[in-house]
Amino acid sequence: MNTIRTWFGEVYDEMMNKVSWPTAEELQESTVIVLVAAILLALCISVIDISTHLVLNFIYK
Repeated sequence: MNTIRTWFGEVYDEMMNKVSWPTAEELQESTVIVLVAAILLALCISVIDISTHLVLNFIYK
């Protein structure tokens, strides 16, 4: 039981004193970047999927 308490104490110390948390502004900027990247990736995959579908339909008809 003591080892679990020690582990939780060390985790708490690590999270409060050693981890550098982003500011709200940094977090918002990162979120926007991730959303834009996800949308662009989804668009690229959609274009590839649609073009592959059209090409294969043309070949097999």
